[in-house]
Amino acid sequence: MTATATYDDVIIGAGHNGLTAAAYLARAGRSVLVLEVADHVGGAAISAMAFPGVAARLSRYSYLVSLMPREIIADLELDVELIRRRYSSYTPLPSNPAHGLLVDTADEPATAAAFARATGSDTEFGAWQWVYERMGEIARRLFPTLIEPLRSASEIRARVTDGDSSLAELWELLTTRPLGELIERYFDDDVVRGIVATDGLIGTFTDLHDPSLRQNICFLYHLIGGGTGDWDVPVGGMGAVSGALYQAALAAGAAIHTNCRVVGVDPADGTVEYVRTEANATEAGGHRQRIGRVRGSMVHAACAPVVLNTMLDDPVDTEHAPRGAQLKINLLLDRLPELRDPNVDPRAAFAGTFHINESYEQLHTAWAQARRDEVPEVPPCEIYCHTLSDTSILGTDLAGKHTLTLFGLHMPPEVFAAPGATTHAVEATLASLDSVLAEPIASVIATDVHGNACIEAKTPR
Repeated sequence: MTATATYDDVIIGAGHNGLTAAAYLARAGRSVLVLEVADHVGGAAISAMAFPGVAARLSRYSYLVSLMPREIIADLELDVELIRRRYSSYTPLPSNPAHGLLVDTADEPATAAAFARATGSDTEFGAWQWVYERMGEIARRLFPTLIEPLRSASEIRARVTDGDSSLAELWELLTTRPLGELIERYFDDDVVRGIVATDGLIGTFTDLHDPSLRQNICFLYHLIGGGTGDWDVPVGGMGAVSGALYQAALAAGAAIHTNCRVVGVDPADGTVEYVRTEANATEAGGHRQRIGRVRGSMVHAACAPVVLNTMLDDPVDTEHAPRGAQLKINLLLDRLPELRDPNVDPRAAFAGTFHINESYEQLHTAWAQARRDEVPEVPPCEIYCHTLSDTSILGTDLAGKHTLTLFGLHMPPEVFAAPGATTHAVEATLASLDSVLAEPIASVIATDVHGNACIEAKTPR
């Protein structure tokens, strides 16, 4: 019988977290094995050639970087370059898309004037500054703790507030009351409330007044990244980030095996059983499966708790399985479309986060409709253009073209259950986008080598 190979560390999953752990552990001189079920590393942080014959490497799932500590980039000597976006967001007014709100971090007077035009007063911009200045202070104090041993709630509160009553008030709302209460306390305008609210809804399916506070958690991690809350563009796409982590782990001596599905973990002795799929032209289907077994002094689960539970004889109590609730649409355009708003350059509008039909009331209405397993009548969504910051993801023959990444909110798996539901959801979402453009988005979508439109849709179902 073949002896079971033993490692200091066995890591389940080669997403960005698993790769980071592998690189650190291997650099510390430990023997490391990473087992990944997919045929590639990176998890959701990958780039892909989504369209046949088109040399565009799109960030297929995750697409911006914020929560990655710069200490990790320095420690692991990663070849990762991040670009800070000047424009935070652009939001056409749903009631009149010929007018919009452009948040320009490099021009405060212009942003103040845009708030005044959009809301009819100066008060909303004052509230915006007050809240986000204090959130920035919370971020500066909280973010460094993410790479330290986990602290208690009371310790974090003391660190974040430090005797500042305004920070204490904001922290209390953030951590004990539904996010909707915070938004309604500080903001009056429906559109401004919606812009703020989206940071609590991206990646969740919940109402802003949900007592579970899932929306608060989402909001907080969207606003603390890097100690600033900025979401930066990775040069080369998300695949460049995962690729750098992969190379760092390999260079340090970690072994990384893909196509390995872990089927059993024994916490008592660190035994990990897996099934490895290998190419084999002589086997039916062109591949064969081999059962493997290794043992780790430590076993690290770089996967969701519910996934780990499928590998354990005695599952641990955990939350319900997380559900995706977003529609992701990747597009390649011949050029940027014109806006209905003649006062905003499309290059500014699309460079940041472009909010579409995401007012506070629209977000609630869409959630209520999706909760009934319906595609929202007017899907709220947001988009950004990677190539306005970084053209390196395009082949030389694609000069002048642009990628668009669209993230549709409140699209849980149930809305895609009926036949044709995905087509309906995509069409409804693109119609929502069209409502703020001066020309249909379909008129500027590029085509692949087969003449098909360069559009890729990913659903949670």
